[in-house]
Amino acid sequence: MLDITSRPVVVTRPTAQAQPLAQQVAAIGREVVLFPLLCIAPLSDVSALQAVLARLSDYALVVFVSPNAIDAVFAQLPQWPPGVAIGIVGEGSRLALLRHGVNDSMARILAPAAGQRMDSEALFQNLDLERLRGRRVLIVRGQAGRDFLTDMLVAAQVEVAHVTAYQRLAPRLDAAMMSQLSLLLATESEWVVTSSEALRNLLQLTAEAFGADGVVKIQRKHILVSHQRIAETAQSLGFFYVTTCGSGDERLIAALQSPA
Repeated sequence: MLDITSRPVVVTRPTAQAQPLAQQVAAIGREVVLFPLLCIAPLSDVSALQAVLARLSDYALVVFVSPNAIDAVFAQLPQWPPGVAIGIVGEGSRLALLRHGVNDSMARILAPAAGQRMDSEALFQNLDLERLRGRRVLIVRGQAGRDFLTDMLVAAQVEVAHVTAYQRLAPRLDAAMMSQLSLLLATESEWVVTSSEALRNLLQLTAEAFGADGVVKIQRKHILVSHQRIAETAQSLGFFYVTTCGSGDERLIAALQSPA
């Protein structure tokens, strides 16, 4: 039986966000392979984003869907306006705010309570809807689309606006990426995937590079995910071995130290 510690751990986060987790994986004695399945890119035109940021004080609450959303906004914003609450859904976003000098003493930061799932449903449960009713909420994200939080806020008679702050792109399949993927398909490995979009990109890239045989191989890899919704996506895409760890790098590390 193969010792799980001999299996490389494939970290699929965008390059800029991969290093903290990669360092923790290396610290527990595991080999780390960086294989980004999403590319984060700035907007080609930030004028619409800048126009919204100039009127942030019009909003009672600004929700950031990810650390990338926070980084993109603070690249355009000198300081956070007083009196505007911030909504986040994970520890990565709290750390991103701290990197930009924003903590609980500077802004009211709303997040899922300790022990709750780190997602938009849990954030919604912790919002004061009476305080928000009839007021405006801004959701900062990387792409358009309906979502749970928008639907629930609108149902609660809260006006919701959205702004795109960055682009999420699938990586381009070049010779180097194809070679790396070929090696990973031939190796017993564990894949850390923290986005449903990344999972879909993985399947698409594998199919493009190696066809149906490659897809069968990638579907049999052990996938560790941070949320039940991503696990459901993985199962719908035909992945056989999926472990749901929960939000937070410490939970991913704990799962990597447990028998597969």
